[in-house]
Amino acid sequence: MALQLLMSLLLPGLCSAAISCYGDHGQPVDWFIVYKLPKLDHTPGAGTKYMYQDSNSGGWVQGASFMNDTECAVGRTLSQLYQSSASKNAAYVLYNDQPPKVVCNAIRGHTKGVVLLDREQGFWLIHSTPHFPPSSSQKYDWPSNAYHNGQSFICVTYPYAQFRDIGTQLMYNTITPYDSSIPDPFCSDFPDLKSAAMKKQVTKPPWNRQITLTSSGGKQFTSFAKHARFGDDLYSGWVSLVLKSDLCVQFWLNSRGILPSNCSLSYHTYDVQDISFGSAIGYSSHLDHSKWCVTWADSPGWACIGDMNRDNEEMQRGGGTLCTSDPMIWKSFKILVSNYSKCN
Repeated sequence: MALQLLMSLLLPGLCSAAISCYGDHGQPVDWFIVYKLPKLDHTPGAGTKYMYQDSNSGGWVQGASFMNDTECAVGRTLSQLYQSSASKNAAYVLYNDQPPKVVCNAIRGHTKGVVLLDREQGFWLIHSTPHFPPSSSQKYDWPSNAYHNGQSFICVTYPYAQFRDIGTQLMYNTITPYDSSIPDPFCSDFPDLKSAAMKKQVTKPPWNRQITLTSSGGKQFTSFAKHARFGDDLYSGWVSLVLKSDLCVQFWLNSRGILPSNCSLSYHTYDVQDISFGSAIGYSSHLDHSKWCVTWADSPGWACIGDMNRDNEEMQRGGGTLCTSDPMIWKSFKILVSNYSKCN
């Protein structure tokens, strides 16, 4: 018994604890957001430093570890995958349009994430990092390609039943799964999750789906998922209209066919140009591969973290974003925008 207790403390999620997002200090959390900073200098840890927040942090705080360390929030959370991958009591799907050791899959959705659950609850981690994470047969590691640019992560712990809707969202997103295991009875409970893991997709309209997901702690998130046949920009063509606000969108500015800021609609959509975490940390969005947006209106303020850019190609690809109207999260993202491009 003493050994089991010690192991549960050292390896969260391995023993009796339900699968959950894990925070920066080893505790289960309802949700967290991680913002991996670009490599801005040559100091120790440069390229793996990050900012962190959860419901207890009061906004952004310096990450307690480094992204390539299993002690960071993302590492702690994904460690459950590598410890439980052989278990018939857990189900998981790893997906990435740029899977590990594969250059790119430009045909399917521009989506990146991990779903892991047991018979009680689990997490959905949405992120922006190519070639990440390693397959379940390996161990946690940070890819060599991901040191230079900024990256975003949002992890939410959900009760078991919510993975029915999450599976449907992944069908709309047209994910590229590269590792999955969905044993019985997960298959019968979540047929769309199984279908998404088999590269199936929705086959009839509507070509987009918006749902409210409620975390294990009772916090509400709005998930937007679009299919390629939606045929429009996720942000200006949908999210801004639903949230009834101008948006500032942070995305990868170095890809081809970038969509300029759009002021032709009822609500304007602006491309973020520069980001600042205060006087000590500031940089161009050209160094940032993260995907998020924030409403300019503060009543209520919304912030969204996802996996899509604003460019011509991704108007014709699946993908999505996860939004919340939490005032603390909204403020923490709004203050990051130090410059955005105006409309012509």
